[in-house]
Amino acid sequence: MGKHPSCPFNPLLANAFFRAGYIESWGRGIEKISHECREHGIGALLYDYSMSGLMLTFQANPQHLISALGPEDARRVLGEKVGEKVGESLTPSQKRILLLLRQNTRLSALELAEEVGISSRKIEQNIARLKESGILRRIGPAKGGYWEVLK
Repeated sequence: MGKHPSCPFNPLLANAFFRAGYIESWGRGIEKISHECREHGIGALLYDYSMSGLMLTFQANPQHLISALGPEDARRVLGEKVGEKVGESLTPSQKRILLLLRQNTRLSALELAEEVGISSRKIEQNIARLKESGILRRIGPAKGGYWEVLK
């Protein structure tokens, strides 16, 4: 998952896409995909190297399905009971935020953003959702206060 040389399956085709401007740089695809998944609260990718290449499997975020399809269609797609409980489920970013705040109750949004690997704006949005859900509470002022994880 670290830096590595790019080995396109079809170098001639990859070069044509690069010259046409569809590829901005070599060897950053997985890094960019992972970053976007974290930004959008999508669970960890599953990597499969067993075939002659690489296959990525994305895990749908039930909250995204509900907002895109509606509760009834999301229930059919997921094949399980989906309702208010899905709205209460935590994204990987939210779980990481809670874990970090249990370890250090005085972390700032900027420090959380660096640790979780998402923007400070996304941290603030996640914190707002956690507070609305009754999972997280701020004690004291913005400067000098601390976080309390309730659940």
